[in-house]
Amino acid sequence: MKHKLHLLSWLVAGLLPVQAMALADEAATKPADMLIYINPQEYQHPIKLWQFYNDYWFAQGPAVEPVAKEVMGAEFGKVGMCESNLVGNTLVKLQPKMFYNPHMKIFYGTIIASAYSGSGKPIGTYVGESQKTGYLDVVPAYQVEQSYKLAMQQVVTKMKADPAFSDAVKNGIPSNETATPCSMVSVLPSIKSPK
Repeated sequence: MKHKLHLLSWLVAGLLPVQAMALADEAATKPADMLIYINPQEYQHPIKLWQFYNDYWFAQGPAVEPVAKEVMGAEFGKVGMCESNLVGNTLVKLQPKMFYNPHMKIFYGTIIASAYSGSGKPIGTYVGESQKTGYLDVVPAYQVEQSYKLAMQQVVTKMKADPAFSDAVKNGIPSNETATPCSMVSVLPSIKSPK
């Protein structure tokens, strides 16, 4: 009896890690609710905001990425960045723009989000714009971040109001369609009319 109990305990101890790995595999293969694509150019080529004696150079990709993850993650669940062949229920291509008016001391932020279903079908384009008063020579990174955050919140509000987008995030890719990997987002057709 003691031998059988000892054998049973070893069997259970051996199967627990296997079950844990199976659950981890299942979670890893489940697509994200949303994957965000930002053009690599936005990471490699900085832009310049200027005022009379000061200027500020920054790359838009690193400025927008954490804001997009935070704002969209709070509203839509599991949000990730596009990397190679990852798939998601929706694919969102972000195009950030920033301008600073030195006379009025206003940061103008714009984010254009083109959304696609997980199979690459166009859903819509959503534009968010912001105006944030601030000085270019006083913590400009924070001013840029806050301007992008306001624009991103407008984008999310418009996305939530669109039933086609909400349905794509919630239901994912239909079983009769194949998933489009993130590496293909840059070649998906552009969507003409912004919402």
